[in-house]
Amino acid sequence: MTNPLFYAKILLFGEYGIIEDSQGLTLPYSFYKGALKFSSLQSDFEKESNESLKKYANYLKDLELPDAYTINISALQKDIRKGLFFDSNIPQGYGVGSSGALVAAIFERYSIKTYLPEHISKDELKDLKKIFGQMESYFHGKSSGIDPLICYMNLPILIENKENVNKVSIPQSEEGKGAIFLIDSGITGETGPMVQIFFEKMKTEGFRKTMKEEFIRYNNACIDAFLKKEMTPLFRNLKSLSVWAYEHFKPMIPESIYKAWKKGLDTNAYYLKLCGSGGGGYILGFTKDYGKAEKMLEGFHKEVIYRF
Repeated sequence: MTNPLFYAKILLFGEYGIIEDSQGLTLPYSFYKGALKFSSLQSDFEKESNESLKKYANYLKDLELPDAYTINISALQKDIRKGLFFDSNIPQGYGVGSSGALVAAIFERYSIKTYLPEHISKDELKDLKKIFGQMESYFHGKSSGIDPLICYMNLPILIENKENVNKVSIPQSEEGKGAIFLIDSGITGETGPMVQIFFEKMKTEGFRKTMKEEFIRYNNACIDAFLKKEMTPLFRNLKSLSVWAYEHFKPMIPESIYKAWKKGLDTNAYYLKLCGSGGGGYILGFTKDYGKAEKMLEGFHKEVIYRF
C-alpha cells in the first residue's frame, strides 16, 4: 500500500464570505500532513484514530453518492479491522483542515473510480466539492467541501462563488522582506459554534448589508491584487478587511490576539485576519517587513508560509 501524503490547507481569503458567495483563495500547506497507515495499534493515538475511522465508516455507509464517486466501504471496513489509522500531525481546531485531509485520504484510497488531480476538469471539481461536502459534514455538521478538495488536489484553488471552483497558480514566492505568516493563538477553536455566531449575526439587516457591501468587496479585491502580485492595492484592501473584522468579527477573534490585532492596525506594520472560522487556532498575518512585525509580535509562536 502506498501512503500518499495529504497536506493541510490555508484559506488565505474568504472566511465566512464564501458562505455568502464571495470569492475565496486557498492553498496547500506542507508543514502539516497526514497519511493512512496500518499498525498493531499499540499507542493511544493509533487506537483512537482506528476507533474514529470505524465510526466514520458507518457514517459513509449510509451516504448516497453518485456511481462515479462511490466509495468501497467493505474494503475500508476490512482495512480498519486490520489496524488502519490516520497518521497526522495536522492540529485539530486550528483552521488548517485536519478533517479535510482525512476525507481526501479516504476518497483517494477507496473511491471506486481513480482521478488524477492534474487532469480533473472544472465540472469534476464542482462535483468533487459536493461529494467532499457530504463526506466532511460528519465532522462539522455542514461542510462546503472546500477543505478536502484542496487537500485532495494539493493545488491552490480559487473559489469563484458557491458553485464554482477552479485551479489557479499562485505568484512564485520570492525571498523578499514581506511575508504571510501564521500566529498561534494558543487555544483550539471549534468551527460549529463560530459558524453559529455568524448565522445569528446574519439575521440582522445591518450586518448583512455591511457583509455584502464591505467585507465581500475588500475580500475579492485582496484576492485579485494577490494573484496579480499588486502589493499596494493588496495592503490597502487588507487594512480595510482587518478593520472590518476587528469591528464585526470580535467574537471570532481569540482574546489573546485582540491587542496585537489593534497594534497592527495602529502602526500599519502588519495586518491580521481570521484563518478559517476563528475562535482559536491560527490567525493570519500579512506584512511588508517581517523582521519588524516579528519583533512587535514577540511572545507569539509564528510560522512564515509565504515570502514576497
